[in-house]
Amino acid sequence: MRDNRPPYRRQRQAMEALGGAREVAGTSLITSPRRSARPGRFFTVHLGFTAPDMASAREFAVGYAEALSVLRPELALGASALSPAEVWQQAERLFCGASGPDGERCVDVAGHPGFHHAPGPGGLGWGDGD
Repeated sequence: MRDNRPPYRRQRQAMEALGGAREVAGTSLITSPRRSARPGRFFTVHLGFTAPDMASAREFAVGYAEALSVLRPELALGASALSPAEVWQQAERLFCGASGPDGERCVDVAGHPGFHHAPGPGGLGWGDGD
């Protein structure tokens, strides 16, 4: 910053020049933007790693996705997919994602046997069990 001046110096000078109009009117000259914030968009992160075959790559990918969802709960775990690096168009889902009776999504790995399970400890189970 030039001359070690504090930020928003011009705004403060304008307020001082108005002679305390802020206290009289009860509003600030600096307002929030009129436009509302844009809704969130869906983005994808591609993580590259090596594995001897597709089965072990699937295990690694499931572990990475679950670990990232613990660190960042806002991640869409059900949207995780796996593909070989040179054929990214042929991605396969890592998690089941079946819809439950209360709108939950199954968080078990794709192709799992038995009941579907909602996220969290003691999550609801549904479907055809063993």
